[in-house]
Amino acid sequence: MSKPLISIAVLKAKPGQEQALKAGLLGLVEPTRTEPGNLDYVLFELRDEPGTFYMREAFKDQAALDAHFAMPYFQRFAATADDLLQEPLKLIFLEQVSH
Repeated sequence: MSKPLISIAVLKAKPGQEQALKAGLLGLVEPTRTEPGNLDYVLFELRDEPGTFYMREAFKDQAALDAHFAMPYFQRFAATADDLLQEPLKLIFLEQVSH
């Protein structure tokens, strides 16, 4: 059995695009949570740096993550990313070391 893929996505809004980015990210949460391979999908905003968001994500395997990226709602968000993001999305993959 493969290990789940756990990651943190870091997304920093362009000045003036903070609310638009937040709305776009919030729009991903509920549909993503209904995907069969999704294990976790939670949005955070840095307290000391409004407009910088962290999405904690977990998918059961690479195929589930690939399916997520192919979803129409994710593709619609991705099409707006250049207008919203100050820098490219950073996806940091994690290995769980405690229970």
